[in-house]
Amino acid sequence: MTDYRELNTQLRALIENVPHRTANLANASALLYEQMEGLNWAGFYLTEGNCLVLGPFQGKPACIEIPFGRGVCGTAALEDRTQVVPDVHLFPGHIACDGVSRSEIVIPLHEGGRVVGVLDIDSPLLNRFSDADRAGLEAFAAILEECLFQSDESGETGEAG
Repeated sequence: MTDYRELNTQLRALIENVPHRTANLANASALLYEQMEGLNWAGFYLTEGNCLVLGPFQGKPACIEIPFGRGVCGTAALEDRTQVVPDVHLFPGHIACDGVSRSEIVIPLHEGGRVVGVLDIDSPLLNRFSDADRAGLEAFAAILEECLFQSDESGETGEAG
């Protein structure tokens, strides 16, 4: 079982006051992939228009673009709601980037009240993600939002040029 208090402490230590969004997302995906058991993919899709585009991740190559409303990630983005899917093969419109994946959790990420991406985690195990995982990963996403996706007073985000 994942110790989310420790995981989230580690995330904050890695990314707080570090002004490089892409590098921070890369480290966040590596941290999840290393610390959580039973995963085959952990990473991010970032919003571009009405589409999610592949961001930093750990795992096999993945789909590059996912339209809002399609698959688990697109549904999470469109509905702005965490999706916990015990069996992806039963999810209407599931996009099979890796046929080994059996369950998935996707958490929307926000900036200024709008969805700017999603945290996507896949497992080869059926029913891998519990309510404790949902709560812990939503807290993980909240740290990402606080450290990476908050605009300062000038309207600039944490991304360094």
